[in-house]
Amino acid sequence: MSSSTFPTATILGYPRIGRNRELKRALESFWAGRTTAPQLLASTDVLRRQTFERLSELGLNSSIGAIPDSSTLYDHVLDATVLLGAIPQRFSGDAVELYFALARGTQDAPPLEMTKWFDTNYHYLVPEIGPDTPIGYADTSVVNRWASASDWGWVTRPVLVGPVTYVALAKAAEGAPEGWSPLSRIDDVVAAYQDLLIHLAGAGVPWVQFDEPALVTDNLATPRSELIAVAEEAWKKLVAAPARPEILVTLPYGDGRAALPAIVRSGVEAVQLDLVRGELPDPGSVDLSSTTLVAGVVDGRNVWRTDLARAERVLRAAQDLAPASLAVATTNSLQHVPHDTALETWEDPELDANLHSWLAFADQKVGEVVTLARGLEQGWDAIAREVAEATLVLDKRKQAAGVVLPEVRDRVGALDDAARTRVPFSEREPLQTAALGLPSLPTTTIGSFPQTASIRKARADLVAGRINHAEYTERIREEVRHVIALQEDLGLDVLVHGEPERNDMVQYFAEQLDGFAATRNGWVQSYGSRCTRPSIQWGDVARSIPLSVEWTTFAQSLTDKPVKGMLTGPVTILAWSFPRIDIPLSESADQIALALREEIAELEEAGTAVIQVDEPALRELLPLDATKHAAYLDWSVSSFRAATSGVRPETQIHTHLCYSEFGQILDAIDALDADVTSIEAARSRMELIPELAVHGFGRAVGPGVWDIHSPRVPSTDELIELISLAENTVPTNRLWINPDCGLKTRDYPETLATLENLVAAATAVRNRIAAASTR
Repeated sequence: MSSSTFPTATILGYPRIGRNRELKRALESFWAGRTTAPQLLASTDVLRRQTFERLSELGLNSSIGAIPDSSTLYDHVLDATVLLGAIPQRFSGDAVELYFALARGTQDAPPLEMTKWFDTNYHYLVPEIGPDTPIGYADTSVVNRWASASDWGWVTRPVLVGPVTYVALAKAAEGAPEGWSPLSRIDDVVAAYQDLLIHLAGAGVPWVQFDEPALVTDNLATPRSELIAVAEEAWKKLVAAPARPEILVTLPYGDGRAALPAIVRSGVEAVQLDLVRGELPDPGSVDLSSTTLVAGVVDGRNVWRTDLARAERVLRAAQDLAPASLAVATTNSLQHVPHDTALETWEDPELDANLHSWLAFADQKVGEVVTLARGLEQGWDAIAREVAEATLVLDKRKQAAGVVLPEVRDRVGALDDAARTRVPFSEREPLQTAALGLPSLPTTTIGSFPQTASIRKARADLVAGRINHAEYTERIREEVRHVIALQEDLGLDVLVHGEPERNDMVQYFAEQLDGFAATRNGWVQSYGSRCTRPSIQWGDVARSIPLSVEWTTFAQSLTDKPVKGMLTGPVTILAWSFPRIDIPLSESADQIALALREEIAELEEAGTAVIQVDEPALRELLPLDATKHAAYLDWSVSSFRAATSGVRPETQIHTHLCYSEFGQILDAIDALDADVTSIEAARSRMELIPELAVHGFGRAVGPGVWDIHSPRVPSTDELIELISLAENTVPTNRLWINPDCGLKTRDYPETLATLENLVAAATAVRNRIAAASTR
């Protein structure tokens, strides 16, 4: 084991996609066949060097492991799967081919399931572990990356998924015995990590970081207390490795106090706590006399400037608890925030000035860590000026125009139970059935259609002033005409306008709502090469113009079939933006709900008979602490109902949920009181649907039968099989047939091929049901 002092200033990870989305472009070029695997890997090396150089410029020490290497080609959990050789039997190929087959699937092998990383909008690839899954030290990439960084002149800190978190996030592989848990393979994972530690030590690595967020959450299948007990034994074994680097174990995303004593007792050299979402332990509750405490006082989840005065108070208290060694860090990896506020300008001069003073993206957060570390090392008077400046900015923000709108606060205060309640579904259902006249197993899509290069060019041309608004509108109308005609030709039953005018399902609305600001370059990785630009909620939210009525009514004028109005729900708008932190999320959600309620009323008045309000982030925002579940579910459901409960009984309200473990919140999904709920189900092969049946879910369901996050085209027979699985538990008069999610990221050839198969599958099952009923 090496012996080195932990750096006083560090971060847990850095944005991985690149300042100018270099990784996205490199990946998509490789997938398109324009570049080779060696060229892809070379381009990622360039990106890594740029990252290390930037972090050095920002003040992180380049020679003692202060700079984390958190890079990945696609996903850090997938990297752990490859490192451990835990590859399901259906996959094969050379290193790069195999890696992307796991991530994206092949025509013959569906990819690994994808779901949300704790309570973030990042999607990880779920390991599949069974009793016979091979597990061992199978990939040297971590060691090779460290060696290459060393050759370039940087002593970095490798970042890995912790062993307990890895098995806790895994699902039982197909064919595993009923009730079998991947946690039973923890010893094999630990043994593989022991081998890795030996190889890292041999390469000269001084520090290695293992992230163990599974130890701060109650939202996994295994109780937190059990995971903590397993972790203590696992880490004692890893600490006992005959040769190893020094180890930092992180406890990000939540309150790590419950896990802290066990991790300290294991003997690791350093442990990190999230001290924004969690707190310091009580004095005397844990012995930190020989452990470095890494204090996560700079929020890695949001973009607001750090209250340095508060951070200083926390660090002063931490000094008393950790007399041996204290370091300053972020609460978690900065992968969840954009790179740099210097890349942004906002059109309104006052808002531009305000946001630049209020915000801190990744680079600014590194600067805040460095500043606080200087106070720790040199005495707090050394940073008194910076602390005072931050306090002044925060005080001025409270008085800025638009931050508080009294009329909005009054309307939210006037919301009562009646405003959040519809007539019972038993009364609504026959009215909707008569009004819509749909066949059994009605087919639809979730909302978006492929965003073509010509559509993206039209949007760019409008922003650049190369075309005027009238020309842009006509280009979008032409795409809507195309999408409506395409759906009619395919034989879909409930149509959508395809959303060609929308850059993103949240940003589009945020750009039109008062109280939000959209970034130009604030890209954040969602999964793989997929990036989003979360909007920033800086003030009270109000609707001053229609949001979607024009496009929905135009699309409806082109067809006699019903066209869904498409809106994003209040919880998802908050979850996929950077929300303000000076008022409760529940209050912001109700402000957004009232804006959506106005929009829904206009859609209904314009003749829209089906309105979908998507809430894919409902499970995502579930607090990691079980004691906070009830309060969150109460306000999140209430905000959805405030948005949707003003419609007539015959208006059909849909909602959509995807890529999270929804089994925990079935009561809340039920309480949304949507007439139709579409939900991701293809990758998990209808795993959730029996749970809905056991729950007694009594309204219509559209379980996804097409995994749109993979480029493969499922056959008609495969889709029939999935529909039949759903049919076993959902009454056919309440079963809808649809993809898992919107089609924005797919291309038209695979979209047309799969939708043809989807309609054919629904027709075949309808015919089978009709034939059976006549016997």
